[in-house]
Amino acid sequence: MPVTPTYPGVYIEEIPSGVRTITGVATSITAFIGRALQGPTDKAVRIQSFGDFERKFGGLWVESMMSYAVQQFFLNGGSDAIIIRVVSKTAKPATTTASGLNLVAASAGEWSSKTDQELQVTIDQNTRPNDPDETLFNLTIQQKIPNQATARPLEVFRNLSIKPNASRFVTKVLQEESNFVRIQGDIPQTRPGAGTGTFQSGSNGDAPPTYGDYWGNGETNPLLDKVDLFNLLCIPPNIRDLNVADDDAGISLLTKALAYCQERRAMLIVDPPTKWSAPDKAAEDSGGIRSLLRSKNAVVYFPQVRLADSLKENRLETFPPSGVMAGIMSRTDAQRGVWKAPAGTEAILSGVSELTYKLTDGENGQLNPLGINCLRSFAVYGNVAWGARTMEGADQLASEWKYLPVRRMALFLEESLYRGTQWVVFEPNDEPLWAQIRLNLGAFMNNLFRQGAFQGKTPREAYLVKCDKETTTQNDINLGIVNIVVGFAPLKPAEFVIIKLQQLAGQIEV
Repeated sequence: MPVTPTYPGVYIEEIPSGVRTITGVATSITAFIGRALQGPTDKAVRIQSFGDFERKFGGLWVESMMSYAVQQFFLNGGSDAIIIRVVSKTAKPATTTASGLNLVAASAGEWSSKTDQELQVTIDQNTRPNDPDETLFNLTIQQKIPNQATARPLEVFRNLSIKPNASRFVTKVLQEESNFVRIQGDIPQTRPGAGTGTFQSGSNGDAPPTYGDYWGNGETNPLLDKVDLFNLLCIPPNIRDLNVADDDAGISLLTKALAYCQERRAMLIVDPPTKWSAPDKAAEDSGGIRSLLRSKNAVVYFPQVRLADSLKENRLETFPPSGVMAGIMSRTDAQRGVWKAPAGTEAILSGVSELTYKLTDGENGQLNPLGINCLRSFAVYGNVAWGARTMEGADQLASEWKYLPVRRMALFLEESLYRGTQWVVFEPNDEPLWAQIRLNLGAFMNNLFRQGAFQGKTPREAYLVKCDKETTTQNDINLGIVNIVVGFAPLKPAEFVIIKLQQLAGQIEV
């Protein structure tokens, strides 16, 4: 603030520079929606490794295609995922009683009461000394190990109390700290004695969840609504032998998910229908997902992939490729940037033993102009992603969002600038503000230019940031509007490399 001089001397005044650094957002946070062995169903959980998934959602489960997709995501370079677990409406959690204390598993499913692997709760009174009210007790959660007499300890909670106003009130502690159990019903009035309880009667439900259970009746997903940012969305099949895109209800789910991705500036990775058994089947599917999900915010890959299944003696099993490709996008973003196509000889499908269909160059040439990205197998490079088009990338559509890296780059810019210009709201709408906007947005765009994100030799050729009296008229000012125009010259992938050879005739001296 201005200094008011009152005495002779030197005064120091700090003047704001007007610099407000814009930080680029993450580009490959992937949301997965599907079934899992265990874990919360009332919130979206963020994880950074497959080890996190094992601890919170039980790891691989033979009935959960999502668990395999998450494993493939991290195997191929993914680093940040959001998990939304879906269960059948008839699923129920297991329960037990130990020393008068009624407990229930933290989430529905048979995971906590599965034969020879069920959870056990043990209560003892070996608490800290000087417990004047004699209300404290310890609670240990264990899991049986098949063919072993000793159970494996999972969690230990010491010095719990039955008093609601105590700092270690058992209900509150388990609610906030336990991954496995909760209190059910009323707390006993007396201190629980030593005892053990085994969880029983957990159920996964009469049938797998429907695709209606995945999303609900609304147009938005209430759990994803609470997530600050996600960039990619994968919805694996709800059962092992059927693809989402083969089911009418699944198509309805994908349609809702796609509309939601457009609203949240994210990409939907669509798995190929199982009826796409060959290139001609995919090309003929004009009334299927290629038309119903035609969008600049969707991408599809063909064919499906085959990987060793550790739950089936490492035999090769068929899986949809969405988890693999989400991981490759994440790896490419980290190594090269979001403007680099997640395809080419570097886009190796890690863990993939083979593809369900080995495409030829001619068959690849049939699908690529339709906006279907191909997965190829080459003798030297192995299995790689060999396409980078959106589902609006068919040649006949002539869309400006034909290429996946161009669309993802635009979404990155939109989200980064949206978050980085919130400070502009309610500022005086005149030239000093416009100059600050040009300064800050220009610095952000120039930094990307120096990283090689745009086409062009100079910043003038690569991007523009315009905010002045031409973009914001006096009528706009009267309406409280400031208009900012940001343009960029996108880097488009070198999809076709043409080498021209010419024979040179020997020079004849005359």
